[in-house]
Amino acid sequence: MAPTMRAIDIKNKTGPATSLYINDQTPKPTASSGEAIVKIKAFGLNRMDLLQREGHYPVPPQAPATLGVEFSGTIESLGEGCKDGFKVGDEVFGLAYGGAYAEYIAVNTHMLLHKPGHLSWEEAAGVPETWITATQAMYLVGEFTKGKSILWHAGASSVSIAGIQLSKIGGASQIFVTAGSQEKIDFCVQELGATAGFNYKTQDWSSEILKATDGKGVDIVIDFVGQDYFQGNLDVAARDGRIVNLGALSGTKLPAGVDIGPLFRKRIRVEGSSLRSRDAEYQGRLRDKLEEYLSRFEDGTFKLFVDKVLPWEKIVEAHQLMEKNTSKGKIICTIS
Repeated sequence: MAPTMRAIDIKNKTGPATSLYINDQTPKPTASSGEAIVKIKAFGLNRMDLLQREGHYPVPPQAPATLGVEFSGTIESLGEGCKDGFKVGDEVFGLAYGGAYAEYIAVNTHMLLHKPGHLSWEEAAGVPETWITATQAMYLVGEFTKGKSILWHAGASSVSIAGIQLSKIGGASQIFVTAGSQEKIDFCVQELGATAGFNYKTQDWSSEILKATDGKGVDIVIDFVGQDYFQGNLDVAARDGRIVNLGALSGTKLPAGVDIGPLFRKRIRVEGSSLRSRDAEYQGRLRDKLEEYLSRFEDGTFKLFVDKVLPWEKIVEAHQLMEKNTSKGKIICTIS
């Protein structure tokens, strides 16, 4: 009989948060060429996990059925062909196509980093997806350069928390955010250094940003919302602006009456992106960029925000917490 492990599974394959449970008969992965088997200490939650759980996320063909893309842990074994300087027993953290909600994961060593001593297991588990996604959206897709202005929607989300800090260090002329409460806006402005924030529940954020920029708008918009923000994004984008769509939390079908005139008038480029569907070489380049950030985590230039740590036995509670949209920073689960 093949060895088994514990992993989070979903009753009936898809369903609500209450359908999550620990399956102690999950087959343990084996390492292919270039892969390591990592014994997981902690894993981070992401919005895509909720969508995948509900059957609404396009999972890459190479991904296992188990949820989760970011983790920290120790290398238990290495497959053939590993050339990245790792050895058994190394403390690591990294990004995977899936499978992080488990005791063990098989992952390409190109997507692993050595865990520095100044990061806890919980902190390290919440770094890879967040910071790599923000970097990709801002630089590779949004084509950010020093002096450009930028808008991060969902300002207190983990990706935007990273993005605001990257924008500040990168020399953005203005950094705007949207969020659903004054508490979150204050956090983004006072703690992270955003220029200003707008409450999408009580304000017309696109009009307010146009006022704040003397009608110019912003050079780069990073959006996770989709349908409900599409018109506002077109309105607020500056001439030759870039709109980067990373998600569609409000839906993908645009309402009647959407005016795409700004696309032509302002020469706007709208581009969607999904990091998880990229090949290992592409993700590996971003992993190398993340490695450059490690010293800035240590000296406090970049701050990591973990909102809640829960044992993985409370995975239902963890998913329900993320669904409430009240957290500021990462939700992490630990495995003991």
